[in-house]
Amino acid sequence: MDKVSTIEGRAIPLGLKNVDTDVIIPAHWLKTVSREGLGRGAFETIREAPSNPFDVEDFAGAPILIAGDNFGCGSSREHAAWALLDLGITAVIAPSFSDIFSGNAFKNGILTVELPQDQVDRLLEIAADHPITIDLENQTVTTPFQDRFAFEVDPFRKHCLLEGLDEIGLTLERSAAIETHEQQRAQALPWLDAPQRRDAA
Repeated sequence: MDKVSTIEGRAIPLGLKNVDTDVIIPAHWLKTVSREGLGRGAFETIREAPSNPFDVEDFAGAPILIAGDNFGCGSSREHAAWALLDLGITAVIAPSFSDIFSGNAFKNGILTVELPQDQVDRLLEIAADHPITIDLENQTVTTPFQDRFAFEVDPFRKHCLLEGLDEIGLTLERSAAIETHEQQRAQALPWLDAPQRRDAA
């Protein structure tokens, strides 16, 4: 998982409330087990509308999405996080998130930033023409106009995102302790590692 520290750039000003996972990535895209190419299907129904923010040239490759309340609601599908990443989005700002989506986003290296509605509204206004900066280390969102909004983040999630640690990475951090345990177990319970033999009936 890539490390997440400072995310700076244009932000797609979506702003819609109750965007569910079927809107993020429609069900007919779930046939694939690959993470690649899902960006083409991300927000498919929204992108069918003319002048939608996803197809505005200024927002091409934008790393930040600004959404409305209850983003990522609906069914649990990790493909939603995969689609966002494939679209180039590594952070989503919204007043609130579905717990399941927030967990899936975190496990895939996407930072979810919760801010009050008035601050989100201000960012939506600025995002139309200017970049936004998210500083995970200092837990702030800033703009070129001296706006500075603080956000909360779970300390464990913050550590994992800053260090680029997914579940495998967290396990590998404990590799020395795991190796010591395996050696001690082999000495105390050697029969657990002995080849198993089944006698013919």
